Amino acid sequence: MGYVVLHIEKAAGTDAAMSGHVERRITPANVITTLTYLNQELIEFPKDVTNRTEAIQHRLDNAGLERKIGKNQVRALRVMLSGSPEDMKRIRQAGQLDAWAKDSCGWLQKTFGKENVVSAVLHLDEKTPHIHATVVPITRGERRKAKLEREKNAQSGKRTYRTKKDRPRLCADDVMARDKLKAYQTTYAEAMAKYGLQRGIDGSEAKHISTQQYYREVFVRKNEMAEQIEAMIGQKDADGRHCRTPSTATSRTDRLQRYRRTAAEEERRTGKSRNGVGTDAAGDQDRQTQRRGRECHDESRRKDRSVVPRPQAREV
Repeated sequence: MGYVVLHIEKAAGTDAAMSGHVERRITPANVITTLTYLNQELIEFPKDVTNRTEAIQHRLDNAGLERKIGKNQVRALRVMLSGSPEDMKRIRQAGQLDAWAKDSCGWLQKTFGKENVVSAVLHLDEKTPHIHATVVPITRGERRKAKLEREKNAQSGKRTYRTKKDRPRLCADDVMARDKLKAYQTTYAEAMAKYGLQRGIDGSEAKHISTQQYYREVFVRKNEMAEQIEAMIGQKDADGRHCRTPSTATSRTDRLQRYRRTAAEEERRTGKSRNGVGTDAAGDQDRQTQRRGRECHDESRRKDRSVVPRPQAREV
């Protein structure tokens, strides 16, 4: 049996950058663009809402929140649902992919609330089918930190103020408490057991790598491999220059002989040598003129040397 894949992380702001990835307005390198038309929107947007970013804001505006949303407060959670690559391939080939997606969305709505699951997109244009879901972390009841503080004050005898326990609150920390994250893994595995998927190892030290980090590491490894290949080529060239093998020397000799034969044939065919000097009578005349010029130049240099006085010998 393979394993379920369930990853949850906090998003910044309305997560517009991730919306571009989910809605394929930004196309990553691992996407098969000819299959993008197979992607499915699993959650229907409310009226007048056209995309994921608007769906997040729509839920915040209509949740009945009494407190103002802080500037740095988490407004959405990214949830990625999938399974082991081999098992997801098996599920797809068996024609169970639609049922798997439907059950995954059902688990999301049951766990986080139907109104809070504002988007879910099934991606089929990558190697392994998976779902990108978006959850707005709105909860009800007493804050987890407030409950701990109340219990602590009760032990010390300090006064505790009553709060409204049934009002809606935007609180990602309560939704992503450690005990709840472990429970999510367990309940999702139970919902996916009929597809041959099981829970991951409890307490595993394996870490999730984000898409950005993955491509960053691939880029670094690619550059390192390129540098190693260049170093190997340079070393091979250096070894070849300092240590020529007999076959290499023979091939160089053969190339030189072929070049000389080709040059000789070209000279006979055109009547010109490789230096561009003709081989006919006009060429002989040019060579004689050049020889006379060199003789005159040498004669003038000899005359110049005879004029320069020689230094006198010094008396000792």
